[in-house]
Amino acid sequence: MTEKSQTLGDSAFQRMKAMILDGTLEPGTRLSEKKFADRLGVSRTPVREAIGQLVSQGLAKRNAGGAPVVSSVSLNEIMEILHVRSLLECEAARKAAVSGRPTAELVEIKSKMQGFIDGPRPSPAEHSAFDMRLHYAIAEMAGSKLLLELIERLKVKTGMYDQGSIPDRLIPGCEEHIALIDAVVAQKPEEAGAAMKLHLSNVRESIISHIYHAF
Repeated sequence: MTEKSQTLGDSAFQRMKAMILDGTLEPGTRLSEKKFADRLGVSRTPVREAIGQLVSQGLAKRNAGGAPVVSSVSLNEIMEILHVRSLLECEAARKAAVSGRPTAELVEIKSKMQGFIDGPRPSPAEHSAFDMRLHYAIAEMAGSKLLLELIERLKVKTGMYDQGSIPDRLIPGCEEHIALIDAVVAQKPEEAGAAMKLHLSNVRESIISHIYHAF
């Protein structure tokens, strides 16, 4: 594989991944090499490589006929994912709070989150991007590569869950993120862990509540 092919493959992967996470590509959508090569303006080889990466990360799967399609995440799966995320990310938040590393990125994210509360409503894609950026920043500050990799994979899985099934959590989510950032910046590990636990618990409870009231 040439360096150029690898670069195009990585680019195609990131673009297709973004389309899955923002809902442009719905669960069950067939990932045709030719169709996406035309759509992305590349040859079929980078798209084939991208599809392979999507399958390896669980974002896509092979159907009974062997064709790659966008994966779906069930309610039971998202509940389990949120439980495991809570175990991992609460520990990451505590470690981040005592890491002593620079917190300029967290300060920037806090400013953006406050802007979401005070200012114009962001697009779902913009809010999702900063949400992921915060969780990854906390995981990076924890100083464990394995912990970061596990959290990244589970966070991506969470993003695949049908966003139409989750009530509007923009303002509560931003407020919870700000409380988490404040605890990390103040180097208060127990408060940081508690803030992360509360945030993920509220996400879980809002999903359950919405499902309950839908019937």
